[in-house]
Amino acid sequence: MDWDVMISYLPLYKDALLLTLKTGWQGVLLAFMIGVLCAVITHLKVPVLRQITGIYIELFRNTPLLVQLFFLYFALPKIGIRISAQLCGSLGLGLLGGAYMTETFRSGLENIAPIQSASAQSLGMNKLQTFRYVILPQAVSSSVPGLLANVIFLLKETSVFSTISLMDLMFTAKDLIGMYAKTIECLTLLVIFYLIMLLPVSILGSIIERRLRHAEFGN
Repeated sequence: MDWDVMISYLPLYKDALLLTLKTGWQGVLLAFMIGVLCAVITHLKVPVLRQITGIYIELFRNTPLLVQLFFLYFALPKIGIRISAQLCGSLGLGLLGGAYMTETFRSGLENIAPIQSASAQSLGMNKLQTFRYVILPQAVSSSVPGLLANVIFLLKETSVFSTISLMDLMFTAKDLIGMYAKTIECLTLLVIFYLIMLLPVSILGSIIERRLRHAEFGN
């Protein structure tokens, strides 16, 4: 293990980490917004849109992210639509994550007892107000453990961004291994930087889950 080599590679891995985090969290934010929208459409049983949402969920949950990225980055230019590697990564991750987030939010919505809606409407709230102020906040709260698991899953999926020439952590590691053959050093740094990226989210998720369990027990 050549520690001097590892130290000299740190700036490259730091830049790659920042790019991976930026692209990954953009995808997570997009996935969150898609998930909320599609879950609401599914829950409210909006005609036509519900069927479209169902097709979207099945399509993106049953195809690998790698295939989706290849389609966005290599197939779309054939019809005149060109997007950068970073935008492709964020969009692909967001579309994949949106399908999983939808199911998480949907299960949260279905766990809300019907009496909640009846009670809110008896207090004078209309259906929109009931959904916005009573149902949705509780659904999001109950979905937190699943959402955090999805976030970790999506951030780990950023490892395939290197296939579309995005200079993320995996691309940097493979590039350095190819040029200098420092395999052990490069892979060790790769593991360390992925832990730097993912451990805080995992720890935060554990803390939130414990607090939610304590809150439920207290109630």
